[in-house]
Amino acid sequence: MPQITITAKVQIAPSDDDKVLLTSTMSAYTDACNYVSNYVFQTHNLKQFALNKVLYSDLRDRFGLKSQMAQSVLKTVIARYKTILENQNEWMKPNFKQPQYDLVWNRDYSLRKDCFSVNTLNGRVKLPYFAQGMSQYFDHSLYKFGTAKLVNKHGKYFLHIPVTYEVEECSNDEICNIVGIDRGINFVVATYDSQHKSGFVSGKTMKQKRAQYSKLRKELQKRQTPSARRRLKAMGSRENRWMQDINHQVSKALVASNPKHTLFVLEDLSGVRSATERVRTKNRYVSVSWSFYDLEQKLIYKAKQNQSLVLKVDPRYTSQCCPVCGHIEKSNRNKKIHLFTCKNCSYQSNDDRIGAMNLYRMGIHYLADSQVPNRVTAE
Repeated sequence: MPQITITAKVQIAPSDDDKVLLTSTMSAYTDACNYVSNYVFQTHNLKQFALNKVLYSDLRDRFGLKSQMAQSVLKTVIARYKTILENQNEWMKPNFKQPQYDLVWNRDYSLRKDCFSVNTLNGRVKLPYFAQGMSQYFDHSLYKFGTAKLVNKHGKYFLHIPVTYEVEECSNDEICNIVGIDRGINFVVATYDSQHKSGFVSGKTMKQKRAQYSKLRKELQKRQTPSARRRLKAMGSRENRWMQDINHQVSKALVASNPKHTLFVLEDLSGVRSATERVRTKNRYVSVSWSFYDLEQKLIYKAKQNQSLVLKVDPRYTSQCCPVCGHIEKSNRNKKIHLFTCKNCSYQSNDDRIGAMNLYRMGIHYLADSQVPNRVTAE
């Protein structure tokens, strides 16, 4: 059976004394990460066995880390470097600024009946937690905990715990509903399903809010003061959280409003950023500021939870092809007024709805051809 891993963010309630222990442990762990990061940057050595041989004693003596903490520091730094190399394809030294602490399940932390037992520099502490909305994940016959991250946000402490569990797989033969989903700016999503019903999530309010963020960002960038830079950083985090929250709501609504064994069909927008080079500079921010990939990833795992599938298809001509007669012509679509008018059969509709209809048709073709060997499979 396929597995899904999600992150459960559990707030803990340490006492004042426990907060001191947690803070000192997180600071020592972060300092140790920067120490190892400097060594790796100089040597370009990412083999844990070799790093452990050279740095293990220093991590224990210099920073007072326990044995498992020292091993976790090495893993944390190695993972960060591998991510940078994969994304940037060059050696860049990461700096660990925010205090953190990675905890290995059943070694650095464990779950008791009414508290978490967490390892610190001065031994284990028992920490009560807020279980509302999280207790479902504490059944270890169904859910498995991974390496958690201890985080301090605005004086509140959280355990970010990766939770893995199995879900029933949906096969193509079980599909009972198809939903074409067109993502865009005017409408965040436009949908068309097997009942020939259309749905829209307006992007007007979100577009206005993004414009406000963009205007404020430009004003702060002109000031070039320390306080302006701090506000820019805080604003960026706030905007990112807001966008992720919207994507959570949209993806959740899409899955909840459709039955199990639904096939969601999306355009493959992996090259959308490079395409913005042809967009006028003043409009470029609007084209790239919305995180379509984040929405896609949230929809994929939520669909799996509901025993459904997500299919990504070639986006070419989805907004230029007439869903009635199949005629393809660029002038079919009037982007200024968001209207599609087929030059061949005169069929008219909203251009985003046309995209959703064509994606729906591509879903039908995919299911019809799914028995052919070597076909791409849905996620």
